[in-house]
Amino acid sequence: MDWSLDGLRDLVADGMHAVRDCDASALATVSCLLLLFIWYCYRVGREQAASSPRSYRAGVLVPSSASLLAERGDGEGPQNGYAYCHSPECFRCTAHSEGLNQRLYHNLQEYAKRYTWAGMGRVHKGVRDQGRYLASRPSIQKPEVFFLPDLPTSPYFSREAQKHDVELLERSWSVLLAEFEAVHQAFSNCSLSPSQGWKANSTPHGEWHTFYLVNQGVSVPQNCRRCPRAYRILGSLRTFIGNNVFGNACFSVLSPGTLITEHYGPTNVRIRCHLGLKIPSSCELVVGGEPQCWAEGSCLLFDDSFLHTAFHEGSVADGPRVVFMVDLWHPNVAAAERQALDYIFTPGR
Repeated sequence: MDWSLDGLRDLVADGMHAVRDCDASALATVSCLLLLFIWYCYRVGREQAASSPRSYRAGVLVPSSASLLAERGDGEGPQNGYAYCHSPECFRCTAHSEGLNQRLYHNLQEYAKRYTWAGMGRVHKGVRDQGRYLASRPSIQKPEVFFLPDLPTSPYFSREAQKHDVELLERSWSVLLAEFEAVHQAFSNCSLSPSQGWKANSTPHGEWHTFYLVNQGVSVPQNCRRCPRAYRILGSLRTFIGNNVFGNACFSVLSPGTLITEHYGPTNVRIRCHLGLKIPSSCELVVGGEPQCWAEGSCLLFDDSFLHTAFHEGSVADGPRVVFMVDLWHPNVAAAERQALDYIFTPGR
């Protein structure tokens, strides 16, 4: 018997002719054929879905949820600052859930009751109108989580913006380089794993690895024990963001041939500082459309809430680009505002 779609259509037509003759047995036949037809459509639909695990959205190849789970395994797969990992431990990714503004306002009210409303004008304004601020920002600067209004805006900042901390980091260049070399041995062994403290970040080309001492305001004890001098240096910085989810400190390594996709940081209340440890030629950072190059032993300060990217176009012989990355407070965020933001964005709150 022909079980093709055309064959089933003919059988259904024959059954309908029999119905006209009021044949009781034909009615049963038609019912069976209809059930078979429904089953056939269901089977074809399942086979098509199984053969197409990926879908296209707006011209971009998008993995299905099943393929994402297969690629991520136990949830420890590559992640970065611009791809939402949906991890319950990642504030940046979970911040896009509903009710964020209500939680922020509740935290601000708790802070004001415990301490004071004095100096909270901009913070209150930012929390109250956060949705409007984020939606109305120009595409060149669009923080993904929190925007503090009325802050001076610039893709890059001079070293004078946080002079004390910049000079301290630059004086510590040799110390930080030595500790990086000590933990970098895993690269030469080709045996990177979470137990060694390194994280692999997804990139369209090349490899980007990070070794965090502080990740979203939380110290990583195992890594800090391996880099005790670097951790002490963090404690000596006056403007390091160490008590809220916007603060990070890590060694960041770009292998030759690596491109980081353009993305936005989570907030404009911080300045991201890169201390160049190993800087080959053909490496570049572009923030807000303005290119800059790192230099060994020097700090480069920028606002990562601007659209930014980085790349290393050198050869394998050039070696990796290595920076020590630290998040510092924006110089125009007042002390009272910093205290309130630490409270509102305390890790786990």
